[in-house]
Amino acid sequence: MLKIQLNKMLLSILVLLFSIIIGCEESKETEEIVEKTPKDTVKEEVFPALGHDAPYYLDSVYYGREEYIEYHPGNIPIILSVPHGGWLIPDEIPDRTYGTMVTDDNTYQMSKVIMDTMEARFGSKPYVILCRLKRRKIDANRDSTEAAQENRFAHRAWQEYHYYIGSAKKKIESEFGSGLFLDIHGHGANPDGYYDLRTWLGYLMPGSVLDQNDETLNTNSNSIKTSIRALVDSSDFSFIEVLRGPHSFGSLLDSLGFGSVPSKKYPGPEGSRYFSGGYNTARHGSRDGGIISAIQIEAPKPGIRQNQQTWSNYASALATVVDEYYFRHLKRRIKD
Repeated sequence: MLKIQLNKMLLSILVLLFSIIIGCEESKETEEIVEKTPKDTVKEEVFPALGHDAPYYLDSVYYGREEYIEYHPGNIPIILSVPHGGWLIPDEIPDRTYGTMVTDDNTYQMSKVIMDTMEARFGSKPYVILCRLKRRKIDANRDSTEAAQENRFAHRAWQEYHYYIGSAKKKIESEFGSGLFLDIHGHGANPDGYYDLRTWLGYLMPGSVLDQNDETLNTNSNSIKTSIRALVDSSDFSFIEVLRGPHSFGSLLDSLGFGSVPSKKYPGPEGSRYFSGGYNTARHGSRDGGIISAIQIEAPKPGIRQNQQTWSNYASALATVVDEYYFRHLKRRIKD
């Protein structure tokens, strides 16, 4: 009897030991499985240095990351900047949560026509920088905070946009000694429904200042606040004549059928809506120094941004005006 009980106890002990061993094996096997589970090895994208695609050659086209930014090197002292004509809406860049979101319709296409027209006219090309991202993803005419709103991919595109402009400016400064930066935009109907069909030319002078008379406005303290400060300093004409006299950019455009503010015919906006120039005009113009002057061009859609024919007409006029404006104030043609 005792022997039977001992055998049962021994059997129970063996079963218990076996269970413990099996449990340990299972635990060990589970631990091994956990250890073998692959970790997240996705690395954050490291951007190459800005300018890694240099040097930039004429008749080549360069693109930033994901082709969000497009750059055409040139060989005349003109830069065309097109920040609000894009259409790309990648998922990796969320929509901006504040600021203006409106696209300047057809400015991308029209600026390509302007580029081709200038090349045909002068036998040489302007420098052209275009943002292909829709404005709700980035605003290349704002500082980086508002432009990208903490998205690293949008911020990279913003950096590329202004790097390409900076590269163009350096080439113009070294090869020509002066230049003109044109920031191409489009304006729409006013909130009250009225559509001003004139081109608004921005020199960093508010509309209320432009509405002053010539005598009040024609001062050195005003001229040094404009984005065309360097051009005014080089011109034989007074500040007011360069700004809105017969030899002004606006008056030359007006003479070709494209009414513009400011000009001799339309000295100021007379209290109506008007855009005086933004971040790009301030950063890349000559108000704060430098030899490249800037003008923001705000073109209406009807008659200018409307279709292929109106793009061509405006491009032809703009090429004529740029050459004549340059000649009258800097005493040389765009292409000698």
